[in-house]
Amino acid sequence: MDVQPKLSPDWRARFKEAEEALGGAVLGQGEAIRLVLLSTLCRGHALLAGDVGVGKTTLLRAVARVIGGPYTRIEGAVDLLPSDLLYTAHLGADGRPRVEPGPILSRGEDLSVFFFNEINRARPQVHALLLRLMAERSLSAFQRDYAFPHVQVFADRNQIERDETFELPAAARDRFLMEIAVRAPAAPEDRMALAFDTRFHDVDALVGALPEGVLPYRDLNALARGIQESLHVSPALKAYLFALCEALRDPAGAGLSLEEADVSHLVRGGVSPRGMQALARVARAEAWLQGREAVLPQDVRRVFAPVMAHRTFLHPAYEPRRGDLMPALIEAAIRRVPAPAS
Repeated sequence: MDVQPKLSPDWRARFKEAEEALGGAVLGQGEAIRLVLLSTLCRGHALLAGDVGVGKTTLLRAVARVIGGPYTRIEGAVDLLPSDLLYTAHLGADGRPRVEPGPILSRGEDLSVFFFNEINRARPQVHALLLRLMAERSLSAFQRDYAFPHVQVFADRNQIERDETFELPAAARDRFLMEIAVRAPAAPEDRMALAFDTRFHDVDALVGALPEGVLPYRDLNALARGIQESLHVSPALKAYLFALCEALRDPAGAGLSLEEADVSHLVRGGVSPRGMQALARVARAEAWLQGREAVLPQDVRRVFAPVMAHRTFLHPAYEPRRGDLMPALIEAAIRRVPAPAS
């Protein structure tokens, strides 16, 4: 059983060291690195949003390195079966059938980072199995149950092609703690370095040079519990967090307005109680990383968009414009809902 570690400044120093190490290996992704580390600190799963070739796989391999845990990945495909996550069948050299552990089971119960690339290319049956892994951190195979107490699931979606893709159901999206944008670096010097500095061309060597186990993965569950149990959230801050979530559920009732949309018909499904729990968890982790013992309004505002945007469902007429409407809606909620005095 995990023993709750003391919430000492040493842990914050470790997260700072990990953030700096990742920033040197994955250029121009400071915000994405910070949010991935926050999700790790909350023991939550995360969606990654971004075009191909921007460094999502490198980032996750680097994260697995600094927490010292096993990493594996799988590619989404229309013919992928749930069993493909658990085992692989093939003919051995002697011509006899062999069954070997698949991507999840092959790393054992210490599996730390599981990356599902292009998850929307997989069928709903596969999503259902993944949902159990995310919700229960366990799976059944070979007539026994396997526990994965340390696993974090990361996934990205193919956002270009629409043929042979299956949108994630609401229940699956709500299981992801946040959606994190991973974009091409904004600074030209970073893009030049990624293109021409050969250090970034060999991902194995790049990741292998990072310090290993800076954030020991076996201790993270206990650390996360300690943070959630020790960080204070005042009644006024709870009311503020609740009001922000309600503003996304019913923007018209909260007095929000957007030039680009009729807010009375904009939102089809709002934030669930699980979503509010997620916001509170991430805000506590953010406050702890900032060296505070209580959550402040700025902690909530800083993590509000990545925690809430993907679990707010728009009416079909507005869904194609999600990329523009959700940031505007979130900004309107933050402007409209009064923050309590710090």
